[in-house]
Amino acid sequence: MKSTTLFLSVLAFAAALTVSCNQPKTADDSQNEAAASSAAAGSVVYFNLDRVLDEYDMANDLRSVVETKINSINQEVNRRGTKLENDIKAFQDKINKGLMTSSTAEVQSANLQKRQNEFQQYAAQKQQEIAEEQQVMMNQLADAIDSFLKKYNEEKRFAMILATQGQILSTPVAVADSTLDVTDEILAGLNAEYIKTKAEKK
Repeated sequence: MKSTTLFLSVLAFAAALTVSCNQPKTADDSQNEAAASSAAAGSVVYFNLDRVLDEYDMANDLRSVVETKINSINQEVNRRGTKLENDIKAFQDKINKGLMTSSTAEVQSANLQKRQNEFQQYAAQKQQEIAEEQQVMMNQLADAIDSFLKKYNEEKRFAMILATQGQILSTPVAVADSTLDVTDEILAGLNAEYIKTKAEKK
């Protein structure tokens, strides 16, 4: 799940964040001064969303939790699937060897068919749970990054913050002056804020 394809929807809030230049500086933004960029107020700047999703501590922590849940779900689905498959093979083997009457075979066949239908429903339900876990993670990251960018720009007063990601043709930034790249600054601020939040929860 290291791939950032799972987080493409984050671009919706970060692709073009337009901010007023008249917003006052707040005390909470002092943490961003440690990694100040050379871009001037009013500039259009950008950050690398791939890097943020790879290096943001909150993203890595959430990914680890979700991966653990998904692995647990998949293991249980596989266990049940293997058990059903083995029971079907054992039934077919008895039929081939003539080890049960036709009436008994009919009852067991109907039972196996019912179990197979129930398993398919169970597997579909678990896949939905996985999708929901992933969506919640995406929403948590999107909310955290969006909230930080708004506070971050209260100090910086950039005209716009763009997000670049992956292939050139899939992002709004094809070529840009590296002095307008504020990725390091955003990562430093995000991680500092996340560490502070974790400490407050202990």
